[in-house]
Amino acid sequence: MAKENSRIRRIADQIQRDLSVLIQQEVKDPRLGMVTINAVKVSRDLSYADVYFTCMVFGDDADAEQARREQEKLLNKASGFLRSMLAQALKLRVMPQLRFHYDEVIESGARLSGLIDEALRQDKSRHRGDE
Repeated sequence: MAKENSRIRRIADQIQRDLSVLIQQEVKDPRLGMVTINAVKVSRDLSYADVYFTCMVFGDDADAEQARREQEKLLNKASGFLRSMLAQALKLRVMPQLRFHYDEVIESGARLSGLIDEALRQDKSRHRGDE
């Protein structure tokens, strides 16, 4: 069981490395911006690989959200091409289908960090007011 899990983890790591290079060098869609592959989770039977990515987006929240959805749509459209390129690089009996998801962990972490900083500032100002 542990050996199987380490194999799945190694496959996921290799898919992550290869996808990063393939998206940068092989995908020629000019609408696709700077994409970073954060994590890949492969199912135990190798049928699916969930790929979590982030991208550089500028603008207000509504524009950024629209751009993220567009990037996710573009990557999912290119998933067949990327899967075939991965199949040439990785010698697996079964190549997982790629499903791209925008990774919101970084944004939520930054938001939480900002909330913590604000709470600390308020706490310091209350303690100064008590003195």
